[in-house]
Amino acid sequence: MEMSWTHQELSRRRALAAATGLAAGALLPTAQASAQAAATFTNPVIWQDFADIDVIRVGDTYYASASTMHYSPGAPVLRSYDLVNWEIAGHSVPTLDFGAKYDLNGARGYVRGIWASSLAYRPSNRTFYWLGQIDFARTYVYTATAAEGPWNRLTTISTPYYDAGLLVDSDDTLYVAYGNTTISVAQLSPDGRTQVRTQQVFTTPASVGTLEGSRFYKINGQYYIFLTRPANGQYILKSSAGPFGPYTMRQVLLDLPGPIPGGGVPHQGGLVQTQSGAWYYLAFVDAYPGGRVPALAPVTWTSDGWPVVQLVGGAWGTSYPSPAVPTPPRQVTPMTGVDTFDGTTLKPRWEWNHNPDNTKWAVGNGLTLRTATVTNDLYWARNTLTHRIQGPTSTATVLLDHSAMRDGDRAGLALLRDSSAWIGLKRNGGTTRLVMVNGLTMDGNWNTTGTGTEAASAPAPGNRVWLRASADIRPGSARPGTFSYSTDGTTFTRLGPAFSMGNDWRFFMGYRFALFNHATQALGGAVRVTRFDLSTP
Repeated sequence: MEMSWTHQELSRRRALAAATGLAAGALLPTAQASAQAAATFTNPVIWQDFADIDVIRVGDTYYASASTMHYSPGAPVLRSYDLVNWEIAGHSVPTLDFGAKYDLNGARGYVRGIWASSLAYRPSNRTFYWLGQIDFARTYVYTATAAEGPWNRLTTISTPYYDAGLLVDSDDTLYVAYGNTTISVAQLSPDGRTQVRTQQVFTTPASVGTLEGSRFYKINGQYYIFLTRPANGQYILKSSAGPFGPYTMRQVLLDLPGPIPGGGVPHQGGLVQTQSGAWYYLAFVDAYPGGRVPALAPVTWTSDGWPVVQLVGGAWGTSYPSPAVPTPPRQVTPMTGVDTFDGTTLKPRWEWNHNPDNTKWAVGNGLTLRTATVTNDLYWARNTLTHRIQGPTSTATVLLDHSAMRDGDRAGLALLRDSSAWIGLKRNGGTTRLVMVNGLTMDGNWNTTGTGTEAASAPAPGNRVWLRASADIRPGSARPGTFSYSTDGTTFTRLGPAFSMGNDWRFFMGYRFALFNHATQALGGAVRVTRFDLSTP
């Protein structure tokens, strides 16, 4: 679908007219129109943890998918109308039903689960496809006719397509590029349920090292496999002879300065073309302790068909002109703000730490968390509900009713990763206290090494309390998280020392805010969260 510049300019003017209260059909003065045309965006386009991005356009709407590891539901589907402003539409993997460890049942799935996977749209049947391998054992394919779902499992394939890229070819054939260092291409059956053939198509030269994170494209009759060199490079393979090659390689970027101070090199994302024919690269930047955050840059093509990222001063730009797209049909849903847990389902901004026990929680008139696990270890506790942190700094505030807690219960608001801390409530011997706990730790195999140490306490007021966690996730070094509480929702009192959020990458997922309630003695207690507010300064 092509859009003329005249039509695009009219779209811009209409958007600005709507924003300034003019009649929708009114043409704006030249100066205003020029200002709108010169509008820019700032990187990162999303300062939240969305890694291993695949990005596509379907009509006038852009969609992206990301890794979620052990969080459930998995593989969020992001939606945008301009490549800059994004919302979470749903999740491609409704539950991690890949074994008991994803239920925290005798084993744990930390840093397993949903790794780099692929999102595609098939025009012939108007269906979205998600494809990804789990535990190096097999590949799963899910489909939906709408990005928000419902998503259903279509098939499992015995070949584990590591870091896969799914291509719907112009003749409707489905191909998958995958692998680490050795790159292969598989052809699927017309119904997408089975593998027809697979063939190695490329071996990475030793001078380059590791290539993975395949994204598979057909552009102007050429086949491309877009590959990352973790975590500082991006390369691309091109074939003029068909999806099975032979392929030639070219470097796209290496050690390129990124747009976030203290952050890493933008890499491992996807290419997408706008309605007017412009190309963009949506990559992620390592930005721990917050995680891996998306950044956008325009791409041009050489005369012989190779992509070139457009730089600003020799770096990935902190800002660029906004993509020329039609006027969005609506504003996207903000990723920050208030949730009162109304309705009958959780909003897609939420993901559980492993699969929840669905008999132990409810929404409507707040979020009720009944204890689902008897444990002294938060990392083993089911029904811990997580929310990404908004960068560079943000604050989560919850209003929690603790009147139905039972002896031995622990409930509160955590900064959750492989080293964690929390503010909340301990009920023992009929008495409830406010506490700040730190020293919850894991080792490099994601086994618990510390279940927490109480660093500060205060008497618990009444039956409800406001809990607050503030997080600085600017990358480059460890950053502080602080905790406070309030009896009126207005005046907050600091509790405990600052907690140091580490910036090591090996847990992959960044820090999250987490709501939890677990028992240490017996099940039966509950808490109710009536409000969650994620705000930025």
